Amino acid sequence: MLTFIHTHSTRLYAIAAAALALVAYYVPDLPTELILALSAAILGTGEAVQRIEDAKTTNAVTNTTQASATGTQ
Repeated sequence: MLTFIHTHSTRLYAIAAAALALVAYYVPDLPTELILALSAAILGTGEAVQRIEDAKTTNAVTNTTQASATGTQ
C-alpha cells in the first residue's frame, strides 16, 4: 500500500483536493473552521507530495547520468 501511495502521490493529492472542493460546495452546512482546517491540511500534504516528486526526479536524473557515464541505459 505504501508503494502505491508513493508511486501515485500526485494523483491521490489531486483527488483529495478535488473531493474537498466538491464537499465544501455541495454541503453548505459544514462549519467554516472545518473547511479551513482541511484546506490547511491539503496544503501541507501538497508540500509532502512535492518533496516525493522532487526525490523521484532527482533519482531519475542521477540514474540517467550514471548510465550515460558508463555507456549503458
